[in-house]
Amino acid sequence: MQNHEWTKPQKQHARRLFDAALQAELAEIMAEYKANATAVQTLEQMWAMSDYLNDKAREIDEKYVFTYSGLDLLFLRLINEGRLSLTQLGGIPEANFERIARFIAATAQ
Repeated sequence: MQNHEWTKPQKQHARRLFDAALQAELAEIMAEYKANATAVQTLEQMWAMSDYLNDKAREIDEKYVFTYSGLDLLFLRLINEGRLSLTQLGGIPEANFERIARFIAATAQ
């Protein structure tokens, strides 16, 4: 995807969206861990929980990469996952916003 110039306020807005989505997803993982950890009673269950957390850490590391050239795809993914809404993207460059909106509209049909 073509990268457009980002103004300082647009960069700050994008960073806030990114950080909020990341923190919300980490909080979900933490809540799930806390809910399930109390039920662990065997070594097998403990190692399964460890594997789950390692898988989640890898997913987070792969998904949340903050580069301006990759934000369109990340924001689109976060919208598809229900973690962001299109209206929240109002502060990013117009061309990027329009490209994301067009893709959402095309895939909704």
